[in-house]
Amino acid sequence: MNEQQAWYKQFWPWFLIILPLCAVVASFTTLKIALSNSDSLVAEDYYKEGKAINMDLSKVQYAKQLGMQFSLEQNHHEVLLTQHGGPAYQAALKVEFYHPTLAEKDLKLTVTADANHVYRITLPDVLTGPWEVRLEGFDGKWRIHQRVELKDNAQLWLN
Repeated sequence: MNEQQAWYKQFWPWFLIILPLCAVVASFTTLKIALSNSDSLVAEDYYKEGKAINMDLSKVQYAKQLGMQFSLEQNHHEVLLTQHGGPAYQAALKVEFYHPTLAEKDLKLTVTADANHVYRITLPDVLTGPWEVRLEGFDGKWRIHQRVELKDNAQLWLN
């Protein structure tokens, strides 16, 4: 008659073994991805950074009281910052560009104005997309912080 096949020669046991095996392989792959790609946005000392943010807000409010306003123009690899409001500021300016997700793209620069009171920054690459732009006086008394969508050959207002 019909002779019974061994279990390892049948389809259903292997089908039932493959399903959990795929889940185990996928979980180990997910674990490897999680361990190799650390999150650079997590702060280790969040309490101190939170207190620093409150101090930063007072600098931003002071800049608004003064009426500080700058225009930002990007022409290919050059960024031009020109003051349009507030008391004339001619000292060096701390300029920081923060990418919202890629910390390795962040830029921190100190620039001085030319004879026309324009701050010129030469960049290695054209900055496009969402960025956090921070302008701060060299003395650290005021700060302008704004999230902008940077485009080539476009003018933006920072206030």
